[in-house]
Amino acid sequence: MLLLAFASVLLASSTLASAAIVEHSFHVKNLTIGRLCRQRVITAVNGRLPGPTIRVHEGDTLVVHVFNESPYNITIHWHGIFQLLSPWADGPNMITQCPITPGRSYTYKFNVINQEGTLWWHGHVSLLRATVYGALIIRPKSGHEYPFPKPDKEVPILLGEWWNANVVDVENQAQITGGAPNTSDAYTINGKPGDLYPCSQNPNQIYKLKVVEGKTYLLRIINAALNNQLFFKIANHKFTVVSVDASYTDPYVTDVVVIAPGQTTDVLLKADQPVGSYYMAARAYASAPQIPFDNTTTRGIVVYDGAASSANPLMPALPAFNDTPTAHKFYSNLTGLTDGPHWVPVPRQVDKHMFVTVGLALDRCAANATCQGPNGQRFSASMNNHSFQFPTSLSLLQAFFFNVGGIYTPNFPNNPPLKFDYTNPNVSNNTSLLFAPKLTSVKTLKFNSTVEIVLQNTALIAVENHPIHIHGFDFHVLAQGFGNYNAARDIKKFNLVNPQRRNTIAVPVGGWAVIRFQANNPGVWFVHCHLDVHLPWGLATAFVVENGPTPATRLPPPPADLPQC
Repeated sequence: MLLLAFASVLLASSTLASAAIVEHSFHVKNLTIGRLCRQRVITAVNGRLPGPTIRVHEGDTLVVHVFNESPYNITIHWHGIFQLLSPWADGPNMITQCPITPGRSYTYKFNVINQEGTLWWHGHVSLLRATVYGALIIRPKSGHEYPFPKPDKEVPILLGEWWNANVVDVENQAQITGGAPNTSDAYTINGKPGDLYPCSQNPNQIYKLKVVEGKTYLLRIINAALNNQLFFKIANHKFTVVSVDASYTDPYVTDVVVIAPGQTTDVLLKADQPVGSYYMAARAYASAPQIPFDNTTTRGIVVYDGAASSANPLMPALPAFNDTPTAHKFYSNLTGLTDGPHWVPVPRQVDKHMFVTVGLALDRCAANATCQGPNGQRFSASMNNHSFQFPTSLSLLQAFFFNVGGIYTPNFPNNPPLKFDYTNPNVSNNTSLLFAPKLTSVKTLKFNSTVEIVLQNTALIAVENHPIHIHGFDFHVLAQGFGNYNAARDIKKFNLVNPQRRNTIAVPVGGWAVIRFQANNPGVWFVHCHLDVHLPWGLATAFVVENGPTPATRLPPPPADLPQC
């Protein structure tokens, strides 16, 4: 017994010794930057695009002091971090906090627990995350190894989206007209557009990755674009996927990565080709051809040590923009690494079943106004025919903690109020289905309950692919497919053994996905489409997870410097 007690003390001491407090300061302010033949003023962190990369080890405490020196309200979301008992640090505007107004500051503090891999941080107000973003890399604890061969170097690859206009003006214009916002003018790799765009042939506009023949590189790929899924390739090279959304996967070999906004994918790249130069390139996967999108290509260059400077890089053959079979093959072939660190088995007992439709909708155009949405109305979006409306006087989390009424209603439905042929294109302009009421409705979940959700795309207005992100949790992706979900048929497809775990799921175009998670984290957790064009339209809701039975499972009070509305 004494030996066991002594061993426990040693283990606890070792764990505490290996954890660290990692501290950063973010100064959010204007930055003048040259892209695509013009100088533009953007909002950026610490004068950089992308912003600073944060590196921590599992078990560390991260402290980030955010100083808002910009002219806009700002919050920072730590995308994919569980925020166990620290929901006040999650960051979505008016969900867990009021915004940090110009001239004010707020300190985000949270523990990084039971997670390893690539996540990221970004602004969560307006479209500011177009330029307010960066990587958040979680390495194993000291003395622990990756569950794959150790790479020779790790390289963050952040795929972004660029507008020649002020993105706040882009959103405001869309809100005024009721139409869709203007599409972006370019994609970027680590903030650089590449040489296919105007005035971008200068070397400082092209991202270059220098490699040595025979060495292996861990590419930490992040889709920070606002509105587009992306295909990503490197000419003549293959990738081995080892993690998605900071959750380890069985190794999966592919020559193309498909990645939705908000998602991350870690791949091993072996520099095994003849010495030379090879383009890495990304372009949109746009599954709704009737919806305008940025049909351009960004590219950087992989340069082998010893390559002739005059050599012309080889260009990869990218999939067509509407190559759904390639996208679905990638997304559906990933599986979880069951013997890897932090694997969580699929919970078998389901306490709450939900069926949630996701898609576009309409909002009535005001009298005597001219609107640019379909049928002369305003664009909107909904989940189960509820179009989310953000509160204005208090955040949802504050209303929950302090039991303030009138901020939200706990009436988000478990099922769509009206059943119809969800993915039949003939319903796209059915006006009886298109108008969704604006509501601040949420779903209350019992602490530790297991929740299974069928996410069903619809064909209303357009058949799209929607990346759905749930804050505060990872979930198992049990199955995904096309058409209308049919329980009698599709439950046979469930992978209950080694499904991939994610925090953001790209629900297939004109199709469905089934996810399952355990609501073991009290607080208010935003659930929304990670296409930023859809967020102000209302494609969102929130889960209110009740407190647990013990002090260790109850929501702590807010920090003293929490911004007020």
